[in-house]
Amino acid sequence: MIMQIEEQFPNGISLFIKRDDLLHPVISGNKFRKLKYNLQEAKQLGYSKLLTFGGAFSNHIVAVAGAGNEFGFETIGIIRGEELATKIDENPSLQLAQSLGMKLHFVSRSEYQNKELVAFLAHLETQFGTFYLLPEGGTNALAIEGCKEIIGEEEKTFTHICCAVGTGGTISGIIEGAYEHQKIIGFSALKGDFLSDVIRKFVTKTNWELETKYHFGGYGKVSDALISFMNDFYEQTQIPLDPIYTGKMVFGVLEKIKNNEFPSNAKILLIHSGGLQGIKGMNQKLKRKNKSIITYHD
Repeated sequence: MIMQIEEQFPNGISLFIKRDDLLHPVISGNKFRKLKYNLQEAKQLGYSKLLTFGGAFSNHIVAVAGAGNEFGFETIGIIRGEELATKIDENPSLQLAQSLGMKLHFVSRSEYQNKELVAFLAHLETQFGTFYLLPEGGTNALAIEGCKEIIGEEEKTFTHICCAVGTGGTISGIIEGAYEHQKIIGFSALKGDFLSDVIRKFVTKTNWELETKYHFGGYGKVSDALISFMNDFYEQTQIPLDPIYTGKMVFGVLEKIKNNEFPSNAKILLIHSGGLQGIKGMNQKLKRKNKSIITYHD
């Protein structure tokens, strides 16, 4: 569903948002897109078990658990941080994944770094049996094929398409699926420009740029200004944003409009990639620090 954001902008600029967060109540947004063809492949190859990796509040972990529950796969989540094993009851994301049938296996942060090593994956196969491997964050060639479908005939009229960037898979699919006249702008949720090199490995086009100024301190970091912005945005539009990805992206787009960084008459589409399940966990952190919370999802 595409909605116009009701606000007047200078220079004939118009702003819309594609609500991919509404695709599915659990397998939300870009995770739905990334898993679509991977699940088909797993079924075709005869796998009954999915194994993947993630952190304490991972959208991907929850989405894989939801997909397994809905489509008949066993699911195993390799979770970064051994200390979390005794804190599942304090973590809404891990609680949800477990309630959806996922078997959670906790490893140390140093062991977690081996997640792409053949020997480590072979060890996991010995431990859990044969599985279909989904990488951390879900980005692989099939995920990018799914994310290409974010752009279709309905999106053709837009001049600029903006999305949040974590592992680079979603923007890569959007770049490859976009029309010739469209400029794709990714807003990195992580510090640094290294994601540009990651994206270049997946794409053939040059119709994109990575904006790195709106990470708010890095992955998983937020500020009072960001939380206040998200609450105000919801009050004005009734559109919930998440603090890790889409909140930062929408903040960045509005700042760029304010700073006249878009051409006149630009027709901008924001991609809402979901991730709202992580808000409960973020609010827990904010409360512990006596900070303002996200008021629309407590």
